[in-house]
Amino acid sequence: MSGGWRIARIAGADIIVRPSLLVMGVILVIVFAPQFESLGAGPNPYLTAVVFVLSLYVSVLLHELAHLAAALWFGMSVSSVELHLLGGETRIEGDSRHPWQELVTSIVGPVTSFVIGLAALWGAQVTSGATYSVLWSVGFINLLIAAFNMLPGLPLDGGRVLRALIWATTGSEAKGVRVAGWIGRAAALALMAIAVSMLFGEDTFAIGRALLLLAVALFLWQGASYALRQGVALARIGALRAEQLMRPETPPNDAVPISVDLKGRDLLVAMAENPSNAYALVDGRGTVVGTLFASSVDRAYREAG
Repeated sequence: MSGGWRIARIAGADIIVRPSLLVMGVILVIVFAPQFESLGAGPNPYLTAVVFVLSLYVSVLLHELAHLAAALWFGMSVSSVELHLLGGETRIEGDSRHPWQELVTSIVGPVTSFVIGLAALWGAQVTSGATYSVLWSVGFINLLIAAFNMLPGLPLDGGRVLRALIWATTGSEAKGVRVAGWIGRAAALALMAIAVSMLFGEDTFAIGRALLLLAVALFLWQGASYALRQGVALARIGALRAEQLMRPETPPNDAVPISVDLKGRDLLVAMAENPSNAYALVDGRGTVVGTLFASSVDRAYREAG
């Protein structure tokens, strides 16, 4: 999704609106205006539909800002929050360092949508006319967004929650990614089947809804496929052990000292923070026990799994 406009900057993150968001907004107005008209929601159903779409987009932004706040709380960097055809995306730099961080960062978005949905439905009960229709519609759709996002398949938030739970239970982040990735692919195939079945319906907007579902299915399939590739990379990273890759020889004079107990991502982070061709591996007492060459780590990563 290329192009877009930066409409604000919050906590160092650019808030970007993609052109596809505007296209979806027009489609939603066209779809919902006749429904608001049939409900007698105000003198101008198209104006009511515009207010509804803007309110819905504000709720989507709040969903993404919840992800932003959680990421910043954990000390992670967020480059941008993007609003596009299928909702929004918070671009968090780097990966979670532990399952709890992944769980919290993921679940706050659906929880926010759920709270907004309940609040809007409650507000609808004390209003009438166009305000009632807008609040009820925003509330109902936010509950749907919360439920859909909690489906246990990547790249949805629910998939990240499942990934965190499996990671915490098994100690393997890669296993969590693989399981949630395959569930994401299964969900994409299910949506494709539903979309195809909708093409044979008699509803005037059946084709439009089917195309929207196909777009969501494609998004899920691509995201799940990327997650599965990431799972392979994580498995390779997890297999790296400084002690196993060590050579029992005296390190060169310019070798950077690092712990012999480092493994996986912690090993790569230590190497990235102290770039060198060779590292002096030291034990808990500070004694040099061997040498780790960067080339050995690179070769081990390429040959793993």
